[in-house]
Amino acid sequence: PFDPKTLQQGIYEVVLDYLAAGLDPAKCHLMIQSQVPQHLELAYLFGTIYQVSRLEDLPTYKEKKLQFPGYVNMGLLYYPVLMASDILIYKAELVPVGIDQEPHLEVTREIARKFNRMFPSTGASTELSRMSSGQATFPEPQRFATKEEYVPSLLGTGKMSKTVEGSYILLTDNLQTIKKRLAAAPTDLGSGKSVPEEGGVANLLTLVEIFMGRQVRQDYEKKYTTSGIKYVELKEKLAEAIYKVLAPIQEKRKYFEEHPKEVGKILEEGRAYCSKIAKETLFEVKKKMGLFG
Repeated sequence: PFDPKTLQQGIYEVVLDYLAAGLDPAKCHLMIQSQVPQHLELAYLFGTIYQVSRLEDLPTYKEKKLQFPGYVNMGLLYYPVLMASDILIYKAELVPVGIDQEPHLEVTREIARKFNRMFPSTGASTELSRMSSGQATFPEPQRFATKEEYVPSLLGTGKMSKTVEGSYILLTDNLQTIKKRLAAAPTDLGSGKSVPEEGGVANLLTLVEIFMGRQVRQDYEKKYTTSGIKYVELKEKLAEAIYKVLAPIQEKRKYFEEHPKEVGKILEEGRAYCSKIAKETLFEVKKKMGLFG
């Protein structure tokens, strides 16, 4: 479910986050997917060659059915195909997503393989076709990840997710808010014979490693099996370490908030660039499927 009144502002907030976190318009092209309609048309064409039963078996679909039983619709079932379109329309070979998205990335590869098999290349001569490897229309994209790709939830299970209240820290959170969020994270007595490998303590230690380093985590693990951990102290230091990382991001975000015309220009240039590629790919696909003479 979503609120149409706040959707556009939510999209804009994500754009600000991306720019603040380091996406450089000089090195990449940033656009809003709904402004490039070829994504949706390609997704429809992909849907004509992909099995409904396969989509129904995906873990995320099953989870969302349980989470929102009254809101199970075609959009929910179909969005992995739209995701495949988002990737393949630009013939991307690497996709920066978390490990939890691997099932959806496999759907993308399956669609690419099936399309390539059903509609073999006949020597299409678009610029994008010449750039792609071999004669296949689409590559089989692989997941690209950094070391800290998985940021654990503050609730003790799973990863941080904006759809799960209490699980996350926002890029825009100030130091006091971060401290408040961490204070609510579940812990234990602070000592034991062995360090927990899952749950609240394990997640906190993973955050310590991400923001404070491997050595600091090892020091806390040693304390856990000896003198014990004082979680108030740990959370205080962790909050400061997290805020130290977020502060320059927030400063950069403030700049873009104050320069909306610059953001608009970035998005328009991205839309124009991506539209050209998307139109080429869609033309190639429709021709191979016999939709053009």
